[in-house]
Amino acid sequence: MEILKVENLCKTYGTKKNRTEALRGVSFSVKKGEFVAITGQSGSGKSTLLHLIGGVDRPTSGRIFVDGKDLFSRSAEQLAIFRRRQIGLVYQFYNLIPVLTAEENILLPLKLDGLKIDRERADGLISLLGLSDRKNHLPMQLSGGQQQRVSIGRALIHAPALLLADEPTGNLDSKNSQEIVELLKYSNRTYGQTLILVTHDEQIALQAHRIIRLMDGQIHSDERLRQEGTPC
Repeated sequence: MEILKVENLCKTYGTKKNRTEALRGVSFSVKKGEFVAITGQSGSGKSTLLHLIGGVDRPTSGRIFVDGKDLFSRSAEQLAIFRRRQIGLVYQFYNLIPVLTAEENILLPLKLDGLKIDRERADGLISLLGLSDRKNHLPMQLSGGQQQRVSIGRALIHAPALLLADEPTGNLDSKNSQEIVELLKYSNRTYGQTLILVTHDEQIALQAHRIIRLMDGQIHSDERLRQEGTPC
């Protein structure tokens, strides 16, 4: 069953001489439960594409459907709520609130929605992330790998159907990188969450069900490595 459909997506920055076409007519769809890696050289449009899918930016033209509904048919307020509840975003640079503890950062989306915190689920997630003994630490007191785990926890706390990760291992060493990828794969495999991961690392991309390669703002290739539901 299709969870994401991208139709003829274009994104242009600037005008006239300064005009840059970041995306040029990108179209594809993603099934529920798929793990899709998006790769390409720097400037190929992969992060732009992910930010559009996440509703962080708006396309110049084209449409994005999530669960059959046009993402940008919503008002700005509706889109913000949808993004917070249904789309989990993991960034390269963590984007944690420095004055909040690891646990407070993870629980922030629930507090913003005024929702009651399920302590059993929250504690289970923090344990899964390997942060039980670090949950009361501020971001500056955590390693890069631990900060990225907090970022992943914040993205997962709402149990979103769609998890988007933009170069989540870009600032980490190889050991921490693979541990982060294993966490994302676990979420994809165990909870059936659709995972779209932007990476420049070919070894990480090869662990996905499918690789979409971008070049100059267009899809250069779309290769299936394995069926969703099979071990990555």
